[in-house]
Amino acid sequence: MNRKSIFRKQQLRFMILNLLAFTVIFTIFGIIIFNQVQATLFSKTDEEILNFKEMLEENLLSSDRIPPLNEGPREPVASNPERNNPNPRIILLHWNDEGNIINEVQIGTLLYENYFEDFTLDAENLDSFTNITFDESYTFRYLLYEDENPDDEIAYTQLLVNIDPEQTIIDNFGRLLIICSLIFIMLSITASYFLSKKMVKPIIQSWDRQAEFVENASHELRTPLSIIQNKLELLLTEPQAKIMNKFENIALSLSETRRLSKLTSDLLTLARADSADVQLVKQSIEVDSFVQKTATPYKEIAESQEKHLWLDLNTQANMEADESRIHQLLVILLDNALKYTEEKDSIGVKTYMEDQKVVIEVSDTGVGISDESISHIFDRFYREDKARSRETGGMGLGLSIAQWIVESHSGIISAASNNQQGTTFKVKLPK
Repeated sequence: MNRKSIFRKQQLRFMILNLLAFTVIFTIFGIIIFNQVQATLFSKTDEEILNFKEMLEENLLSSDRIPPLNEGPREPVASNPERNNPNPRIILLHWNDEGNIINEVQIGTLLYENYFEDFTLDAENLDSFTNITFDESYTFRYLLYEDENPDDEIAYTQLLVNIDPEQTIIDNFGRLLIICSLIFIMLSITASYFLSKKMVKPIIQSWDRQAEFVENASHELRTPLSIIQNKLELLLTEPQAKIMNKFENIALSLSETRRLSKLTSDLLTLARADSADVQLVKQSIEVDSFVQKTATPYKEIAESQEKHLWLDLNTQANMEADESRIHQLLVILLDNALKYTEEKDSIGVKTYMEDQKVVIEVSDTGVGISDESISHIFDRFYREDKARSRETGGMGLGLSIAQWIVESHSGIISAASNNQQGTTFKVKLPK
């Protein structure tokens, strides 16, 4: 399976997962909204039915005050302030023990014969609001409860309200919700596609970086191993030779061995940095004295190479940091400065405070770095001049390690060209 097919398969997997997530969210959201709208629409109807039931139970209404629906208008009845008028929306049904309606006259002959003559009693839905449809055209909501008066033949009382308007609103809202959900799902397909592309991008970058890392590491390891192997094979051709006669071969093998050991150590450091396996042991460090102590050996090296190393320490502050890692950081920067400077060049180490943070600058007047390379110098195995870097022993890993050390301390490292010549590395660390 090639690289493109792997990434395409992973992107498709991310897209499906995103689409499923969007679909589940929209479905749950739609169900909640639909139930809330339905409950809101039926709440008024349920309240009317309960009020009517309460009026009946308090004997504020009598059966003779509820006129049959099929009769014409009656003579106006004198209002009684102690009684409320019945709700005209509600249909009242009385059932006997045999499951027959006993107030068909009160209901009205036309209404009874068309809808309630074949209507059967369902005693399983006692004391709960239930919807029922007649002739697949009219929808009613009813409440059925037992009659508590032992003196009459009424066993159950049923209160019905026509809810066609509410049901129409619910049906239209349901259709609208389905249409909107389908539109949102279609949009989520597009969103899932772009999100999956964005999610797979770091994987591609990580894959490329890993492949590049392995390729560069293999190349860097192969060179010293080849040299060591060749020199050892030459030694084997003359087993009787004296060490003093093969001094150059042995010295070169030892040099490449040290170079190989340093490369292996750097690779291990970067691998642990990638896996976040390295734990910092922070302690209070007096910046100026620490920098001076670290730079002192390099002063002697610079003098032996007819270079000038100067210090300008103005921090006079302490910071919480891992001493060994900060020492490694300074060694990398000073070592680079010595490598890429010539005789009579100068190297400077400066400390000061900026924005309540400790700043350490290492500058030199050496060959400098081109503007095109400034943005790449912290990349692993990057070397502006590969031939020159190999002469000076550079492998392009030092500045990557320096960047990791600074970032692990929540700091910032940057490089810039000097106004005259050379390069300045600026490290800003929290106190």
